[in-house]
Amino acid sequence: MRSVAWRPLLVMIACGVCGYIFEVAAASSQAASARAYVSNEDGESVSVLDTQSATNIATIDVGKRPRGLKLSRDGSRLFVAVSGLPKCPPTVPDEECAKLERDLKADGIAIVDTSSHKVVKVLAAGSDPEQFAMSNDGKRLFVANEDTGTLSVVDVAAGKVIERIKVGLEPEGVALTPNGRWVLVTNESDNSVSVVDTTTLKVTKTVPVGKRPRDMAFTPDGNTAYVSGEMDASLYRMSVTGDAPVQRLLQLREEARPMAVILDPPRNRLYLSTGRGGTVAVVDMKGAPQEAKLIKEIPVGKRPWGMALSADGHYLYTANGPSNDVSVVDTKTLTEVKRIPVGKSPWGIVLGPAPP
Repeated sequence: MRSVAWRPLLVMIACGVCGYIFEVAAASSQAASARAYVSNEDGESVSVLDTQSATNIATIDVGKRPRGLKLSRDGSRLFVAVSGLPKCPPTVPDEECAKLERDLKADGIAIVDTSSHKVVKVLAAGSDPEQFAMSNDGKRLFVANEDTGTLSVVDVAAGKVIERIKVGLEPEGVALTPNGRWVLVTNESDNSVSVVDTTTLKVTKTVPVGKRPRDMAFTPDGNTAYVSGEMDASLYRMSVTGDAPVQRLLQLREEARPMAVILDPPRNRLYLSTGRGGTVAVVDMKGAPQEAKLIKEIPVGKRPWGMALSADGHYLYTANGPSNDVSVVDTKTLTEVKRIPVGKSPWGIVLGPAPP
């Protein structure tokens, strides 16, 4: 009889505990909420995604041809490269591209307040900014100016270019080593990578790699870079500061067009978006630097370009230009689990915390 009498109280306590656990879990989920920002090149906008619900929650107008983008460490500011140079596919001759009217006033790095979803300032960043890297302290940007073959160094606080560094022809990819000492630039038409000392702001060496290099990723110590070659479907390995010979580490199928590169050291993996190949190539790096093995190509949306990997390495996101969406890939099952509609011609993507 005594146990029966206590049952209602036990149920109430149990319900209270369950409610408490649910509230804690909900609070933890909310605290862990994050954002993905996607540049829509033809949509002149950035799509804001909630990565917890995998939904598109906002669209921000940022200016013409937004492509490269970076997020401040606290998630409060988004930096977006915008350009007034008309879009010109590789199939169009250079002389025809040169005839297209451009808007020089549209060039710059737009700074977005991620709480209000408003552009608060546009920094001067040289001609036709496309991709860029941010210094570890957030005070400088290193911006590729594709049409002038230069790398502009931008002082964020002053809002101006403080140095223009001559690199190779058609610079595109820009990446900073983990220690911030070196910035590397892929030169598409030169089939090379320029290595720039961020202290002296001088090119220390130029390294030949695959055809039409697009992007690169570093080992944690920053001594080695892996570079994608779009036109010969290659992955190259190069020494950042040493004299080790350049090595073609992997050859993909002819139809693949390697673009973005992400290295996931804890899992000994490397990911390549394959552009017109329509997949993400998953590469086993356990045998690196001597060898690398293709594990699988995961079908995603059309012409995936930019990619981003979640902090826990569980989800990979790809910006799929012609299909106007973002693919979410489960890296445990190596399958696409969802597509999120975004703006017109998504190009780049960056992940980070929700606005503070």
